[in-house]
Amino acid sequence: MSVRAKKHLGQHFLTDENIANKIADSLTETGYDQVLEIGPGMGVLTKHILRKRKFKVTVMELDSESVKYLHEVFPVEHIKLDTSKENFNIIEGDFLKQDLNTIFQGKEIAIIGNFPYNISSQIVFKAIENRHIVPEFSGMFQKEVAQRIAEKKGSKAYGILSVLAQAFYDVEYLFTVPPTVFNPPPRVNSGVIRMIRKKDYTLPVDEKLFFRVVKTAFNQRRKMLRSSLKSMNLSVTLKEDPIFAMRPEQLSVQEFIELTDKIASHGDRNNERTS
Repeated sequence: MSVRAKKHLGQHFLTDENIANKIADSLTETGYDQVLEIGPGMGVLTKHILRKRKFKVTVMELDSESVKYLHEVFPVEHIKLDTSKENFNIIEGDFLKQDLNTIFQGKEIAIIGNFPYNISSQIVFKAIENRHIVPEFSGMFQKEVAQRIAEKKGSKAYGILSVLAQAFYDVEYLFTVPPTVFNPPPRVNSGVIRMIRKKDYTLPVDEKLFFRVVKTAFNQRRKMLRSSLKSMNLSVTLKEDPIFAMRPEQLSVQEFIELTDKIASHGDRNNERTS
């Protein structure tokens, strides 16, 4: 039995065992015993995760054909790699619509996968939202997206995803993957990154306001902050601060935190309504 890749789901099945093993090995195996793989497809990466034995592995797949394949093939061929079938669980559903706290009962999990290109950024945002239970995140993206997540200030690729991911995680670009190791091959290279949650992953400012400031600033990234953030009703005095003469890509994560603090202290009194 095989599974047909579906374009509308952004599926490109990994076929190279060595690459799959490298992705599985990107897990540090530190501080958690559960792993969630998103979009396993035909399980090429899954079996390498299972070989680690330590983990309880849950795979989440939206494609019903892939789910059927996993149910039929993995209990026969791959569960024997682990100590118990109880250590392998298949969930059919859309990751973006799942309540991870409920599924994993508040226990910490690592997230891994060969992520569908069409929802990969949304997957990262959801991991960030659930950072209290996601100490580690590792996986494969379109190379451009992977680079964007890991990018530092001063680059055109640096943006909302970069700042929000790096505010809570240490991000490392690990390696590039060519199109030839997929079926069907994508038109671009892929990239694998690892995100390890910072020891202190709370911010010294209002986090909702921080998210709003970052998103609002980059929505008009070519403008100076005094223009892109004008919807926040900044005071005249505050706009004279030198930071407001900068553009968003010029600010580090720490400088965005400082900017948020300035706005909270002297800016719009209605900011507490933001979400």
